[in-house]
Amino acid sequence: MRLLSGLLLMTVLLAPALAEKSDFERLVADFEAHELAHDPIRAGEQGDLEAAGRWPDHSPETLGEKLEREAGFLDRLKAIGIDGLNESEGVTYAMMEHLLSSRLALAEFDPRRISFTNDSGFFNQPFGLARRTRPSSLAEAEAWLRRLEALPEFLAVQTAWLERGVESDFVQPGLVAERVVEQLESLVAEDLDDHPLLEPLEALPRRVDADERQRLETAMREAIEDKIVPAYRELLRFFREDYLAEPRESVGISEVPEGREYYRALVRHHTTMDTTPEEIHERGRAEVERIRAEMDEVIEQSGFEGSFEEFLHYLRTDSRFYADSERELLMHAAWIAKRADDQMPRFFRELPRLPYGVRPVPDSLAPNYTTGRYWAGNLEAGVAGGYMVNTYRLDQRPLYELPALTVHEGVPGHHHQIALAQEMEDVPDFRRNTNITAFAEGWALYTEHLAIEMGIYETPYEDFGRLTYEMWRACRLVVDTGLHYFGWTQSEAEACLLENSALSTHNVRTEVERYISWPGQALAYKTGELLIRELRAEAEDTLGEDFDLRAFHDHILSQGAMPLSALEQRMRDWIGKQRVKLDD
Repeated sequence: MRLLSGLLLMTVLLAPALAEKSDFERLVADFEAHELAHDPIRAGEQGDLEAAGRWPDHSPETLGEKLEREAGFLDRLKAIGIDGLNESEGVTYAMMEHLLSSRLALAEFDPRRISFTNDSGFFNQPFGLARRTRPSSLAEAEAWLRRLEALPEFLAVQTAWLERGVESDFVQPGLVAERVVEQLESLVAEDLDDHPLLEPLEALPRRVDADERQRLETAMREAIEDKIVPAYRELLRFFREDYLAEPRESVGISEVPEGREYYRALVRHHTTMDTTPEEIHERGRAEVERIRAEMDEVIEQSGFEGSFEEFLHYLRTDSRFYADSERELLMHAAWIAKRADDQMPRFFRELPRLPYGVRPVPDSLAPNYTTGRYWAGNLEAGVAGGYMVNTYRLDQRPLYELPALTVHEGVPGHHHQIALAQEMEDVPDFRRNTNITAFAEGWALYTEHLAIEMGIYETPYEDFGRLTYEMWRACRLVVDTGLHYFGWTQSEAEACLLENSALSTHNVRTEVERYISWPGQALAYKTGELLIRELRAEAEDTLGEDFDLRAFHDHILSQGAMPLSALEQRMRDWIGKQRVKLDD
């Protein structure tokens, strides 16, 4: 009994030491708290009512302090090193190193001076947030009211950054700003009686007192009419009269001060690799040549008699390839989505709990929006993932592209990968929510090819649609570097897509404008996909008949998004371990 008591006493005395966090764990906790402190959107979604009433603080003073602290985090991270960390910690280390290094590298160019693209930015962020905000109590609804009342100041801070851009000639091209003007005109024209920023009220539970509900609605309407609409009108005036007073005629980021250096930093940031615009450009040219040869084979299989150009004209103009109504287009997309759902257990053991829906892109966004996109859901907030289908201009939305688009945005593409990441346990919260474009888009593009094995493409035209999408991403490597580094014109960039793919002319225009407005981002897709396909080929060659495709897919996704260098090392380690098991 005395011995047992002594052991218990020793356990109690040793408990604090055993529970003490390592230097790495303390750093991760500090970084996680830092991230949440500067992201009131995410903090609010996690139940912080004070944060739920605020917008991110992008003032120069706050961003300067944030950057200074992040430089300190990076110093601490390098001092610790990656040796001795377990697998999950190693991914956390790689993620932090990439995020911190990229932020510090890009901060040298003051990127907040350009805080919008041709189809999105700070100005429509509140509307997207309104669509996914679902207050479950009076207190949460009041937080949304506070956020609405604070919106004019948020817009004013962003405008001040744009003014700095104008003063320093660090601006978006005029054609991109004109697209923003179109969206702002639509936003200020929203019906005040059914305004999108009131949408969170619809989710308020019925148990909330009717008088309180009415009080909130009245206050929100007053905030929108008296503060928010005037603020958006002022923002519209600023774009029309100040930003576009002397619009930038060039389209490449290399034409702004320090633009070439900035683009080289963006290339490394978006690809997560130590590569150059020159290397990316040549890789793209090689891919364009390879895919074009495969396209010729599919045309021959289709039985079409004519030139490549005539086949593209046929696909772009024949009514058989287009829906007659928005509902028909959405029904086609939904049917393909369910066929993909049906195949998922054959290719994955781990499936997410969160479902996704097929929805039309909102009218205010549709004219300049991409053909389709994925909007992440939130299981805790009761919001499903969204496969967003653009139903604007049906004559520019060919049905033969829908299979590739659907698997990319839904499953096994973005929804599957992002929903699994949201459900990860025992990892820092930032790991669940940080998007690494090269990983996420590389995976989604890989699944377009995987869909061949899933039996999703049923006709040569749909297979050509798949190759069109692959060509689209290959052309991006050539087009993005061409525009931003080699001095290409918009017409030259559009020609690469029009001459090598069946993409509609409207889609080509909006896509090229997107690349113009978002330098470097388009490089991530093919870069990530090529690595994943290379890793799969290596695994198949090494493991032979014992290669387990479901295990391979699950392992890629099991730790969430990460830089490509970390993915490459992690998957090669996995291949090696599988080989050792076989040898044993």
